[in-house]
Amino acid sequence: MSNPLVLIVGRPNVGKSTLFNRLTKSSTAIVDDVSGVTRDRIYGEVEWNGKYFRVIDTGGYVPDSDDLFETAIREQIEIGLNECDAILFVVDGRIGLTPIDKEIGYILRRSSKPSYLLVNKSDTPEFEINKSDFYKLGFNNIYDVSALNGRNLGNLLDDVINSLTFSDEENFNDKRLHLAIVGKPNVGKSSLVNSLLGYDRSIVTDIPGTTRDSIDSILKYYGEEIVLVDTAGLRKKSKIKENIEFFSNVRTYRAIWNSDVSILLLDAELGINNQDQKVLQEIVRRRKGLIIAVNKWDLIEKDTNTAKKYEDAIKAEVATVDFAPIIFISALTKQRIYKLIELAKKINEERHKKIPTNELNEILLPEIVKTPPPATPTGKEVKIKYITQVGEHYPIFLFFANEYKYIPESYKRFLERLIRKNFGFEGVPITLSFREK
Repeated sequence: MSNPLVLIVGRPNVGKSTLFNRLTKSSTAIVDDVSGVTRDRIYGEVEWNGKYFRVIDTGGYVPDSDDLFETAIREQIEIGLNECDAILFVVDGRIGLTPIDKEIGYILRRSSKPSYLLVNKSDTPEFEINKSDFYKLGFNNIYDVSALNGRNLGNLLDDVINSLTFSDEENFNDKRLHLAIVGKPNVGKSSLVNSLLGYDRSIVTDIPGTTRDSIDSILKYYGEEIVLVDTAGLRKKSKIKENIEFFSNVRTYRAIWNSDVSILLLDAELGINNQDQKVLQEIVRRRKGLIIAVNKWDLIEKDTNTAKKYEDAIKAEVATVDFAPIIFISALTKQRIYKLIELAKKINEERHKKIPTNELNEILLPEIVKTPPPATPTGKEVKIKYITQVGEHYPIFLFFANEYKYIPESYKRFLERLIRKNFGFEGVPITLSFREK
């Protein structure tokens, strides 16, 4: 049994994201004075008195609006209502009851889920009177709280915990495959997630950068759970004009850090650019599995050599990460998207592959003797005597040699190619470390 799920809802700018950050003890949700900043659901985990539950911060609910984002947000909340075990309905105590609050209250009362009405921005006891106006919404559980300073949240959490059902199992280390889908805005990241899941999990419009926040989804793939992270669209730093954009970029890199395998999504019509290169470098720096997926391949006019030419052009641009597989997909038509999952699973297995020490030395040392490292500046011979694989989370190969400080980068790349030639590790950055013999 998984941890219970609690949904935070309310109209824009009532403090939902501030509440989320307070409960999860994080700064995951974007907080800004701009109304409706949270455009997608944000997942987090809350611990209270030794109990854990998940929480979702939704986008601002704006009924009867033709705005693309507001319409999509309304649909997101409806999905969340079907998934959750309890609801935190946040209103603004300083402004008072609004028609939108009444409509949301009506919807929540129909949901039959345990609901808690939070009259927010009640920073001191003097503001307690503000909640009297909200009793007409018909909720039994009403709390005057301050998401900003935490006032009365303890009482709220005590009651929420008592209404939820928890598993007796101890928390365990998550062994599921985590995939981070990263790339520039409007390359189809959300469309890819939606195609894999079979429903609209993320907001998709033709406006670049629609997904401002990273959201996790669970893909059931032949009985196996895979965690998909649909990340905010990356922008060049020079184009960041709002705090919103800055935190979106930070979150995208955080998604890379927390992944097992990262999928860099490219637009087939635009190709790869410097921003993509920087993302690749970050993936390699963090030693995550790597796939380059070229999306919108269905829009390209093709002949028998188109894919080969395109692949060669990408590899020429990213010569230092030529170990990354390149796959051509279409999120729209679902072309090869499940091959993408199979490839990610294979790469994750490669990340955890261990080569026996005797096999390493028997195969690699004769090759090294044939092509030894260059001598030191004083003419002293550099000899590699012993090789072993270490590292728990990604492959590290330890070379014992004399005068190892004089081994040039070009020879280290030769050693890496030698390892890949004999043992694979497709899509996996590997680390070479050297010590005195």
